[in-house]
Amino acid sequence: MNTTSSDNTDTLQAKALAIFNQIVSFLGLKSKQTQFLALSNRNQKQVLAAMAGTILVLVIGTLYLIFGYAVAVGFIASILAGLATGVGGSIALLFKQVPVKVYNAMLGAAGGVMLAATAFSLIVPGMEFGNMLWPGWGIYVVAIGMVMGVLFLDLADRKLPHIHFVGSNEESNLSFRKIWLFIFAITIHNFPEGLSVGVSFGVDNMKNGIALAIAIGLQNIPEGMAVSLPLVALGYNPKKAVIIATLTGLVEPVGALFGLVAVSLFQPILPVAMGFAAGAMLFVISEEIIPETQAKGKARYATFAVIAGFIVMMLLDNMMK
Repeated sequence: MNTTSSDNTDTLQAKALAIFNQIVSFLGLKSKQTQFLALSNRNQKQVLAAMAGTILVLVIGTLYLIFGYAVAVGFIASILAGLATGVGGSIALLFKQVPVKVYNAMLGAAGGVMLAATAFSLIVPGMEFGNMLWPGWGIYVVAIGMVMGVLFLDLADRKLPHIHFVGSNEESNLSFRKIWLFIFAITIHNFPEGLSVGVSFGVDNMKNGIALAIAIGLQNIPEGMAVSLPLVALGYNPKKAVIIATLTGLVEPVGALFGLVAVSLFQPILPVAMGFAAGAMLFVISEEIIPETQAKGKARYATFAVIAGFIVMMLLDNMMK
């Protein structure tokens, strides 16, 4: 790793350790911290993994007891979809870069899958549920939700510091700050994707929820590649790059949890929530994914891949009915 990225990483680690020490001191766990630090690196990792697993089981169990089976499954599905970024990121363990046409085709197919999932797993069910609540008004309620989702993502896009997919991993842009801003962009865009999964499962619609989770998981694979490969080129250890790529996807369960709880508690907001999630998804597809597939040449591969991805997801949705 080069000196600049190493210095910045050391600074971030020092700040994280300082915050951790303050929390430990506040909770009165100083003696436990001393015992933990006395362990070997391997044992520390095992303890942290056990703690994370315990917390995860408690969260899933609580969701099951309070909201039921579908909500618990929805949260698990959102975790698996988020972990797909790690699957894509693991390509950094084998290669430092992939051919442009392969990357564009994968991202295009993911975009097509997401488009179909947005239409068949969010917009159409949202209109149907809206018509059940307010006969004849379902389409308008969903449309209002879509506008709200687009405006929310537009506001986040303007106010939060980040850079876009397009051109972000070109050699001229390969700097510590820009790469991390790019990773931040992917992270914040994963939130509405998780939200859409949560909203679908929150109404006990397993079919649409599973279809949407599959679509987002497929879309996360090229996203993971887009995170890990620039980090390796910047000098990061490939294993650390894969871990960072995986972490960007774990924002999705947070969004899913929000959607699951909100829709489960307040059923009448479901059509608006599904429209909101659809609008946010369409914003991400149009603003980030499609332009990226056209930015580096070989655009025709991506165009065919978008259509293929849409057809595959359409067939999958029909098979699950």
